[in-house]
Amino acid sequence: MHVPDGFIDAPVSVATGVVAAGAVAVSLRGARRELDERTAPLAGLVAAFIFAVQMLNFPVAAGTSGHLLGGALAAILVGPYTGVLCVSVVLLMQGVLFADGGLTALGVNITDMALVTTVVAYAIFRTIVKLAPHRRRTVTVASFVAALVSVPAAAVAFTAIYALGGTADVAIGKVFAAMVGVHVLIGIGEAAITALTVGAVVAVRPDLVYGARGVTGHPLEIRSSPLAPAAPGQVARADGPVADAARAPEPDAARVPEPDGSAVPAAAPKRSARRVWWAGLAAALLCAGVVSFYASASPDGLEKVAHDKGIDKKAEDHAAKDSPLADYGVKDISDARLSGGLAGVIGVGATLAVGSGVFIVVRRRRAAAESERG
Repeated sequence: MHVPDGFIDAPVSVATGVVAAGAVAVSLRGARRELDERTAPLAGLVAAFIFAVQMLNFPVAAGTSGHLLGGALAAILVGPYTGVLCVSVVLLMQGVLFADGGLTALGVNITDMALVTTVVAYAIFRTIVKLAPHRRRTVTVASFVAALVSVPAAAVAFTAIYALGGTADVAIGKVFAAMVGVHVLIGIGEAAITALTVGAVVAVRPDLVYGARGVTGHPLEIRSSPLAPAAPGQVARADGPVADAARAPEPDAARVPEPDGSAVPAAAPKRSARRVWWAGLAAALLCAGVVSFYASASPDGLEKVAHDKGIDKKAEDHAAKDSPLADYGVKDISDARLSGGLAGVIGVGATLAVGSGVFIVVRRRRAAAESERG
């Protein structure tokens, strides 16, 4: 759904640029609260992963493909404010390095693909997890529904922006019907990718999923004997072990006595996210460097609708069309597989570097603020 230059007139492009800049500024402040010792190391990786998976266009209808937008995935994994920043970094790298999405339309794309998808998805996700039973399955189901709705919501937002500043004389009703229709189908693919990714992380490290906090269970005491009475808040089976082993604390997190004789939970040992980080990076490199070669070559939903309805009549050449990485290929490398794979790997590395740099700065500002208050 990357909007190219020329689709939206200058006044509306400037206005959406102001909205996008405001959203990024607010998100930079909000991300200070979200980026802790668990989410900060993963935020840059989430941006790189979204970049990689966006290269995997999947067929949704005859002659039409779709790809991940990523707002729902980012918001659920690292928080809504950080999610806006993740997708914004991806869009910036795509526009500057790969000539994907217009530079004058960057405000439109951030508003539509980063802001709208993240806000809509996270609002739906939190509503579901608050109302549904607090189980890990709830997180996966909520992720699916949130991602599914976020894509047609972005299509509606684009239609509204086009109604205000579209450069071609096209009936808005036709644009709305075509955009929403095809993006409902794309939303199914988005939902599947998001639910699978979130479900995989929740299965191994639920503490690393921002949206799952307070949902996947709370620390429970460990019973030393099947004959001992259950302590308050403990759930046990008849044979003694804790009912949900995945929710039980590490041995070091058992209760320790206070001087007055009461028992309080000891601090749980911190677990490194290094393995998850390396696994995520490997997955991103595999998607961008290898799997992307097998992606659908059909135009995505917006490109198809623009061509069919005449929205692209005044489309302009991209300012970065001569970039050595334009169109996701490395210039002067004739082998298509090698060219595309190398471009994907470079994109993952560049997005990871820029994203991590942004989030490290935000995290340090939070640490500095905390030290001043302390």
